[in-house]
Amino acid sequence: MRLVMIGSGYVGLVSGACFADFGHDVICVDIVEEKIKALKQGIIPIFEPGLSEIVQTNMNSGRLSFSMDLASAVSEADVVFVAVGTPSRRGDGHADLAYVYAAAEEIARAAKGYTVVVTKSTVPVGTGDEVERIVRRVNPDADIDVVSNPEFLREGAAIADFKRPDRIVLGTSSERATEVMRAVYRPLYLNEAPILVCERRTSELIKYAGNAFLAMKITFINEIADLCEKVGADVQKVAKGIGLDKRIGDKFLHAGPGYGGSCFPKDTLALVKTAQDHDMSVSLIEATVSFNDKRKRAMARKVVAACDGSVRDKKIAILGLTFKPNTDDMREAPSLSIIQALQDNGAIVHAFDPEGMGAAKHYLNDVVYGESPYDIAEGADALVIVTEWDAFRALDLPRLKSVMHSAAIVDLRNIYNRVEMQKAGFRYYGVGS
Repeated sequence: MRLVMIGSGYVGLVSGACFADFGHDVICVDIVEEKIKALKQGIIPIFEPGLSEIVQTNMNSGRLSFSMDLASAVSEADVVFVAVGTPSRRGDGHADLAYVYAAAEEIARAAKGYTVVVTKSTVPVGTGDEVERIVRRVNPDADIDVVSNPEFLREGAAIADFKRPDRIVLGTSSERATEVMRAVYRPLYLNEAPILVCERRTSELIKYAGNAFLAMKITFINEIADLCEKVGADVQKVAKGIGLDKRIGDKFLHAGPGYGGSCFPKDTLALVKTAQDHDMSVSLIEATVSFNDKRKRAMARKVVAACDGSVRDKKIAILGLTFKPNTDDMREAPSLSIIQALQDNGAIVHAFDPEGMGAAKHYLNDVVYGESPYDIAEGADALVIVTEWDAFRALDLPRLKSVMHSAAIVDLRNIYNRVEMQKAGFRYYGVGS
């Protein structure tokens, strides 16, 4: 089939490359000329394991191409996916749908013949209805169906998630559009991925509800971690104890500095705003948003406590900047709030991240970036593990201790064992114990 992906960011690029790998002909469209030029040269603007190889393979096969000419691409397409950004709108926290609606207008003008327009971007309930109104207004004669097909990709594991999904959600009441979308996803039939067909508004809410639930689960275990520290319990064993219950499961029960990234912060906030627009309160989600915001700076206070109550003029080494490992995404990363709070308290911050330092420089000021964990640990008064990159899980502890000024480790991801760290001569501070 002939597919067009409008937006060549994280979702659009991963989805477009994977659809091409299924055998579809895919054109990824973007308005940023520099990005399209780079992609045509095989230069990938984001770090995602395996993405560069799959893009190059399908470019070489002729199934994947990149363009700024939306009208030409859409005129030949069977299915057009809208995968543009929907960031939180400045001032009120609502999802900014300007790019979605602009894309809808251009699609309406360019479409020829029957075309399925798919909202892949994460959008509030009712967005598909507005997209359809825009299409009908711009081109009353357009033979178009609008479908909601939310993405469920985890950064760092996006290709595997796309090719082996837990589920595929299709929001449409059109049998014709349903058959087209089943054909798009037919290559997944061997994986027996369940396809849930529902009303468009239900599909839009599934995405938000799923992310909000996971965010609440993270927040729940972080709050239990705080309680564990007060009562002398171990949050890791608590998490294991409740995670073995199949009704709960062990995913997203790892205590840490709070959630970040491109999805959970903006999607929980957008869901709160959607509820407010309908004169109701989603109190659990509101509490989740509030707790998570406060938690990030609370982790800085843990570092201050480990430094005998003051970090003024002390060197603090930060290991990990991205919001999670295997990505270079710095959006809403806990490290940003933690570093800012430490700097506000007079700390001198040095940092290292395997992939995120380039992006971090756009967010942070007055941070010294190093070439390795041992480089930034040289003369440090404390080392703080913020992101659980695999490269940090087996550090040379004797070497680390020998270069540090003060052997204090604040492990915000609990990747080390307290007893072993104490035997190695460190003052070790984990989360929730």
